[in-house]
Order: sequence, then structure tokens, then C-alpha cells
Amino acid sequence: MEKQNEIIRAPKDNTLQPQIETLIYVVRGQQVMLDADLAKLYGVETRRLNEQVKRNIERFPADFMFQPTKEEITNLMSQNATSRWGGTRKVPYLFTENGVAMLSSVLKSSTAIEVNIRIMRIGKYQLNFPNMK
Repeated sequence: MEKQNEIIRAPKDNTLQPQIETLIYVVRGQQVMLDADLAKLYGVETRRLNEQVKRNIERFPADFMFQPTKEEITNLMSQNATSRWGGTRKVPYLFTENGVAMLSSVLKSSTAIEVNIRIMRIGKYQLNFPNMK
């Protein structure tokens, strides 16, 4: 069983792209990524990622980041055939494309910047955001 705060370093090649694509969910008609998934990709603990977001909350308006309702959590879990949630007790934060872009500026690490660039380059992720057209 995978540990909740296990850290995954970003590989230097393109093997990360298929992994990222499987971490994109649809909530409220928007493509989003979970805080825990982003933390793993960026090589930080979820707790640390959320601390940085809270310290810079003015950079994350509601259209950049939000927390799902209980019903949305249930729907998220059903979008993921094998649950990675592992008994998480805290309601996760969900980041839209703009929120993902903003994360690299608050995490300020080379890994965060590198992973963020790879996320933004995934056509499937970009093409479905209205502001990217």
C-alpha cells in the first residue's frame, strides 16, 4: 500500500506525462488536480504544499483552488477506479490550471518549476481550459 506522503521526484525524461494525465479529474465542469497528487509530483509533503498555499492565499482565488463538497469527494473517488485516498481525513484542495501554474511560484523549487512546465505542456490538460484558447 502506498504511503500518503510518499515523495516522488520528477524524472528528467517524458515518463511523467502519462502519470500526470491520470491525475486530472473533472469537478464542477473544470479539470483539477488534487493537492496530494501535486505534492508528490513536486517532491514535497502535502502538508508543506498546503502551508505554502495558506501563506500566500491571496494568490489562490476560488477559480484557482477550492475544496470539494462531500458529494464531489464521492464522485472524485468514483472517477478513480483504485482509490489512492487511503483514509485521508482532511478535505483536499483541488487546483485548476491557474492554481497549478501559481503553485510553482509559491513552492520556489527547481523541481516544482520543472513539473509545472510538464503539466502545462500536456495538451489534454491545456486544451480543455476555456482561458487557454
